[in-house]
Amino acid sequence: MPSPVLPSAGDGPRSVDRALDLLDAVAEAAGPVSAKALARRLGCSLSTVYHLLGPLTDRGHVLRTPHGYALGHRVPDLNRAYGRQLDVAPGLREALAEVRRATGAEAYFTAYRGGEISVVDSTVPVTDEAAPFAVGRERRAHATAHGKVLLSALPAPARRRYLERHGMPRLTEKTITAPGAFETELAGVRRTGLAVSVGEAERGFSCVAVPLAGALPGEARALSVSLPTEAYPRLRARIASVLDRVAGRLSG
Repeated sequence: MPSPVLPSAGDGPRSVDRALDLLDAVAEAAGPVSAKALARRLGCSLSTVYHLLGPLTDRGHVLRTPHGYALGHRVPDLNRAYGRQLDVAPGLREALAEVRRATGAEAYFTAYRGGEISVVDSTVPVTDEAAPFAVGRERRAHATAHGKVLLSALPAPARRRYLERHGMPRLTEKTITAPGAFETELAGVRRTGLAVSVGEAERGFSCVAVPLAGALPGEARALSVSLPTEAYPRLRARIASVLDRVAGRLSG
C-alpha cells in the first residue's frame, strides 16, 4: 500500500476537510469530473485539487480516467466493510430482491447508527434518479416510514436530539411537523410494528416499513418499500404481509 501523504502540521484538519469535500464532489458528479471542475466546485486553486487528488488516487478512493476523476475501487470495499460492521444478516440482498419480486415495490434496508439514519442497501438501480430514496444518509426521516420505525425504537432523549439536529421541515401538505403529533404517530408504530408514510416525503410516493431485530444497543434497523402513492391502496395488504414474513426470517 502506498505511504500516506501527510499535510503539514499547521494545515492538517483543513487538508482533511478539503480532501473529504473533494471526495464528496467526485461522488456527487454524474460521471467522471475534471480537476478544473472540482476546483470550481470547491472554490480552491487547481494546484490544491491536484495536491489532494494525489493521495486519494494512490489509495484507490479516486480513479483517474481519460474523461476525468471518478470513484475508485476502495469505495465499494468501504461499503462492504460498513455492512459487515453493522452485522447484517446473511441473505439480506436476496431478501430485498424477494420483497421486490413479491410486491413490485423497491425495497430498502435502513439503519440508525452513530446518531444518524442511513439507507444502507436497496433494490433501486444506481441509474434510477427518480426513486424517492437513495443509498446514503437519510435527511427526511420524520417524513418516511423507515425513519418512523427507526426513531420509534430510540429512547426519547436520543430521538429528541436527532430531531433537534435535523428539524422536521414540511415537505408536502401531509408531512407531520408538530412534535406532539409525531410522538403520537411513533406510539402507533411501536404498537403495531408497522409504519406508513403516504405522500409525506414526496407527493407521488408512499413507503411502508417494519423493524428488524438484532441491532446492537443504541442502534436500530428497518426493512421498507417505496411505491407510487396511486398503487399503495391496492398493494397495502400484500406489502404488509411480505414485509412481516421477510423481516421475521431476517430477525430469526
